[in-house]
Amino acid sequence: MGIAIKRVYEAPAEGDGYRVLIDRLWPRGLKKEAVPMDVWAKELAPSTELRKWFGHDPALWDEFRQRYAAELAESADVWQALARRSAKEPVTLLYGARDEEHNDAVALKALMEQWLRRHQPR
Repeated sequence: MGIAIKRVYEAPAEGDGYRVLIDRLWPRGLKKEAVPMDVWAKELAPSTELRKWFGHDPALWDEFRQRYAAELAESADVWQALARRSAKEPVTLLYGARDEEHNDAVALKALMEQWLRRHQPR
């Protein structure tokens, strides 16, 4: 099926499947009842310290991905369950950042896909 990423501000689509908000802070300007999602997985968000350090600076992207992956080791059961779910149905990671190339959803998706390649039966 697969893992998709989408800004939380975009309209939901039929193919989104299981929708997971992965930001620690609620997206600005949106009411909670206005965001169609299945779960708000705050535990998958980068720590406040890491988020502030990164500041969406593309020059820090590679280091951010490494530090974020280290943080995600603490919630591996959560993101690995999502990865396994994505093998059966679409999973969409929702994020609020403006930068569509350098954000936690891009990093998490890559980590999940890499894990799936190593752990899914062929």
